[in-house]
Amino acid sequence: MVDERRKLLRKYLMVYSRVFDRDDGTIIGYLSDLSHEGAMIISDDPLPQDKKIHLRFDLPDPNEFGTDHLNLDARVAWCAPDVDPSFWNFGLQFFSTDPAALKIIERMIEMYEFKREIPKYPPIPGVIDEF
Repeated sequence: MVDERRKLLRKYLMVYSRVFDRDDGTIIGYLSDLSHEGAMIISDDPLPQDKKIHLRFDLPDPNEFGTDHLNLDARVAWCAPDVDPSFWNFGLQFFSTDPAALKIIERMIEMYEFKREIPKYPPIPGVIDEF
């Protein structure tokens, strides 16, 4: 059995870049989160687990990245219904990623990661701080 748990923290993005199947040009969904090793896509349709797919990601700022797209090959690691039943989520595991692609991924995360800060609320009397 293959361990499908990610080893790197997922980075949720503030931009939803379109993701295409390079073989037939169809849009397969929108990039939701990204790491050096994979991504999660939000899609209208499910994809079968272990399907190998040739991807093209639209990049939000071609001037920043020096190109308008990123091509990567991946396999579908999992697929599940979204909270909204009209959508599907699927996780991708990238195959070997060249240094130029890794640089683009790193810059995407740096520029567009959704930063979640936990507010520092005053303690509530009578509540044990377990965190």
